Amino acid sequence: MSDGKKKQEIAEYINELVLGVIGVIPYDDRAAVWHAKERARLQTMGIIRPFADGQIASIAAINSLILVTRNERDFQHYEGLCIENGYVEP
Repeated sequence: MSDGKKKQEIAEYINELVLGVIGVIPYDDRAAVWHAKERARLQTMGIIRPFADGQIASIAAINSLILVTRNERDFQHYEGLCIENGYVEP
């Protein structure tokens, strides 16, 4: 998108939404440790999960959050993770 008022309005809206309303929870050292332990545990069971899924799961788990997703199966093997189905019928 070319520079202009519309681009600036969209950027401001996104920044306000993400940083103001939703917030951002970092993938920090605690999350990385949890992720590494779970990844190793799952690998010994022959379960290989995408790295990004483990990062998402670890952030939710260490912050005592509920992970809302339509793909519950992608996260079902992680221990200590609370999952809710996020599917909403139209």
